[in-house]
Amino acid sequence: MKTCIFGGTFDPPHIGHLLIAQTIIESENFDRLIFLPAFLSPIKQGRKISPPEKRLKMLNMALLNNDNFEISDFEIKKGDISYTVDSIEYFSIVKKIQKKDLYFLMGSDTLMDFHNWKNPKKILEMCNIIVATRPGFTPSNIPQWVLDKVHFANIPQFEISSTNIRARWREDKTIRYMVTKEVWDFINKDGLY
Repeated sequence: MKTCIFGGTFDPPHIGHLLIAQTIIESENFDRLIFLPAFLSPIKQGRKISPPEKRLKMLNMALLNNDNFEISDFEIKKGDISYTVDSIEYFSIVKKIQKKDLYFLMGSDTLMDFHNWKNPKKILEMCNIIVATRPGFTPSNIPQWVLDKVHFANIPQFEISSTNIRARWREDKTIRYMVTKEVWDFINKDGLY
């Protein structure tokens, strides 16, 4: 089963995440896309993020009624810092997904620092990296050994970010059409941000 892993903090999960996920499934012919919320992203240490159980709850709300989408709580259950190499190892070894069927989705902004991640070469050995490009992306600072191993997806670009959503919420501006209604209701009732 051709599987794409989509990792992130998802704080909150938004329409951009869903549009990218649906588009990548269709353009790359994936059988399923697994959302993998981080317990604690290495690049977000020291930043205030919502509790993992609330982010997981919002993600469940956002993904209702799409049979191609799944959620893995592997990183949340594991606790501690969420390193992609550990998760890819889990899907590769424990879930027995062969490299030809295992893909990891990242944005081009994330790709810029991929060579500094924990064991990036091991990640490239165990799975395929698929990159959704963002506006203004130029690969000039990315090492060639990384560029040689990644696939750039031809998908539309969406200018919605969780950071922007949280900022709009704090400024008392609407986020209504940036997240699903269920997630909007949850944030509104919970006073999450």
